[in-house]
Amino acid sequence: MLITIEGIDGSGKSSLIAFLKESLDDISPVFTREPGSTWVGDQVRRAIAEESDPVTEALLFVADHAAHLETVIRPGLANGSLIISDRYSDSRYAYQPVTLEGHIPDPLYWLRQVHNGWTVLPDLTFLLVVPVEVAIARLSGTRQMEHFEQAGVLSKVQENYLALAAEEPSRFVIIDAEKECDEIGTFVSDVIRQKSGSSRSRPRS
Repeated sequence: MLITIEGIDGSGKSSLIAFLKESLDDISPVFTREPGSTWVGDQVRRAIAEESDPVTEALLFVADHAAHLETVIRPGLANGSLIISDRYSDSRYAYQPVTLEGHIPDPLYWLRQVHNGWTVLPDLTFLLVVPVEVAIARLSGTRQMEHFEQAGVLSKVQENYLALAAEEPSRFVIIDAEKECDEIGTFVSDVIRQKSGSSRSRPRS
C-alpha cells in the first residue's frame, strides 16, 4: 500500500512524518520521500538552490520520481510493504504548474502526460492545509527561503492541491494543519492502520 503526505512548505509534513515513525513503529512501514536520496535527488536540490530554468527543474523532479519508483516504490509494493512517502507526484502537479506558467502551455496537462503510463498512483493521500501566512511564519528564520517559498507562490500551490483533492475525493484526506501535532498524528496514524488492516501490536511508548 502506498500512502503519501502532501502540503505546502510549512504545513507540518516533517512533524507528521516524525510522529508516524514513532506511532507506527510496530508495523514497520517504509518511509521515503521526494526528492529522494539518490544522485538524481541531489541534482534536484541543486537546481532548486540555483533557481534553474523551470523546465529543467521540472524534468529533474520527474527523473527523481522515476528513480524513486525503480529503487523504492515498486520493490516495496511487490514485497507487500506499507510505504509512506513525504511528497510524491502530487507535489509536481501542485508546484510545477506555478513555476512553469508562461513557459509551457497548460503545464498541468503536460506534467500529467509526462507521467502517463509509468507512474504509480497512491492508494491514499493526506493533504495538510494551512493558511499561507501561518506556513510562512513557520518557515521564517529557520533557513534561507527557496524561490517557491513565497506567499504568492504557496497560495497558488495550495489552490492547486485543493483542486487535485476535489478531483479525487476518495483518495485525498484533507487535514487542518493548524491543529496540534499530536492530534493530527493520532488521526492519521489511526486511518493508516484502518486502511492497511494493521492493528496495534503493542502500546506506543
